[in-house]
Parts: sequence; structure tokens; C-alpha cells
Amino acid sequence: MFAIPLIIASVLLTVRGYHLAEDSLRQSESEGKIWAVIVAGSSNWWNYRHQSDVCHLYHLLTKQHGIPRKNVITMMYNDIAFNEENPRQGEIINAVHGKDVYEGVMIDYMGSDVTPQNFLDILSGKSLNVGSGKTLKSGPKDTVLVNFVDHGAPGILGFPNDELHLANLTLVLEQMFNNNRYKQMFWYVEACYSGSMFKNLSSSMNITVHTAANEEESSYACFYDNEIGVYLGDCWSTNWMNNTEQFLPNLAQETIEQQYQIVKNETVFSHASIYGDLVYIFKEPISTFLGHSRSETKPKPASRRNISSRRTAATPDVMLEHLKKKKVPTATLR
Repeated sequence: MFAIPLIIASVLLTVRGYHLAEDSLRQSESEGKIWAVIVAGSSNWWNYRHQSDVCHLYHLLTKQHGIPRKNVITMMYNDIAFNEENPRQGEIINAVHGKDVYEGVMIDYMGSDVTPQNFLDILSGKSLNVGSGKTLKSGPKDTVLVNFVDHGAPGILGFPNDELHLANLTLVLEQMFNNNRYKQMFWYVEACYSGSMFKNLSSSMNITVHTAANEEESSYACFYDNEIGVYLGDCWSTNWMNNTEQFLPNLAQETIEQQYQIVKNETVFSHASIYGDLVYIFKEPISTFLGHSRSETKPKPASRRNISSRRTAATPDVMLEHLKKKKVPTATLR
């Protein structure tokens, strides 16, 4: 059903998203590079917010934080922008009355290529014969940022047609550590029960993970748009990206610990949590993983994103709301 939109989107992103001047810029390699792997693990219209979050972050990293596009690996199903239910064809927004965050996003893996195995292979630095083929080529001097946005359950992170299990992810992280594939690694994970994936993460592996929820609860969607008929973002993801934008262009002024405490206090519907190394990475500035602003001028925000004034919903309720609105019999859920 979405084959044609996927092809059109692929062409548009390849042509409209390429900027020779930006891609020719190089990070200083004396202290290592910053790599980013950003994943929206869902599909379907009612999961709009996951791809919206990832598109927003892509622009933060590449346009505002100065991370070269070649160092950012993006996975998203890509069935939203040209979805037949989208009244703003070819666009995705991350806030009510927000501007388009879809244009210019280089999607490396889309559609059936968005799988847990491909994700693990990318982290492992293996060659892939699908999508763009781009993989994580980080080394012992490099820092790695991973952002994962989707549904979750105890010990599970969701993908469109499969699941990523705790044991498989843990094995890959241990292999990355043992093979000196990074200096430090930091994760943002937006999913229900996201804490369950990292509660036993070793503090000696130079990995820190900030999650939207603890091991026992849902995360929350926010910014319901009556015109589009979906939630545009996730509450916790909105909070940490808002926080980052507030510190531009001086990302070195805030540490991982400081951001965590601020976002934890602002995230009132779930318990934002943190795992892994809470000593060294905790004290690192967020710029270590998010990059450094290209400009000394604070950019104008794309839109005001105030969660407290907007409708929210627990993630498991979002699909039910969507189906009720379309008057789909609840028996079809079984």
C-alpha cells in the first residue's frame, strides 16, 4: 500500500536532503568523532510521533549541532509523510502548528529494512546489503549517540514486524565494549518499560542510558493535533530535545547529569530513569554526544512545545483512541 510513497520519499530525500557544503565539513579527529544512530522502530499512522521525534533530532544533530550527515545513521519505516491520511502531504511536524521536520532527512534504512537484526548489525559495524549500507564505523576515540523511539515491553523494544530482546542487545553492547568500538556511548530511549532493557547494564562499560520510563510503566504521547488526528510527539523526548535547544549554541554548559535532573523533573507522567556509568559520563557535557553548534547565535525555535497545555496519553492508549475515532470494532484488536 505504501510502496509508491516509499519510492517517492526515497527520491525526494536523496535529492532535497543533500547539501555538499554541510557534508564536506569535518569534525576534528584529534579527539575522535561523534557518531549517531537514530531509530524510529514503529510503522502505521497512529505511531506518527515516533518518526516525528527522529526527524526533529536529525535536524538538531546535523543542522544545529554540526555532526556530519555521513556520521548519522537513520532508520525509520517512512510511511508517514506520504500516508494517505496525512493532510499535509510530504510533511511531518513535531508540534502543533510546527514547521516541517521531514524535508532533508537522509533515511538510510526504511520499510522492511527496519529490523532488530539490521539495527544490531549497524551497531556491530557489519556491512549491510540493504538500504544505504551505512554502518557504524566508530573506534576507540569516538563517542556514540543512540536514540531509539518506539513501543516497548519488559525486556523488549519494538520494531515494525519484530522485536529486539534484552539478551541480544546486551550481547552486542558487550562485544562493542570488548572490541574497543567506542570511547563513550550515550542512549536516549523512548519506550514503555524502557528501563527494563538497561537496569542491569554494567557501570564499567562506558555506557549511560537515559530512558523515558522505568522498568514497570508506560511512557506518554503528547501534542494531539485535531487537524491531523494523531499525537505529534512523545512527552519525555520533547522535554530532552527542548532542553537541548535551550542551551544552544553553548551545549558545553550543561552536563548529562544536569540534563537528566531537569528532564526528570519536567517529565511528570512517567519516571525518567538513567542507567550504566553514573560517574564519568554523568559529568560529561551534552556536547560530547550531541555535537557543537555551528553558530554563536541562538537559533529561533521552530515552534513552542509546552506539554502542560496539551493533551497527553499513555502509549498503549494511543492506538485505541485512533481506532475509536475511526469507529473500528474493538473485536478487531484481539
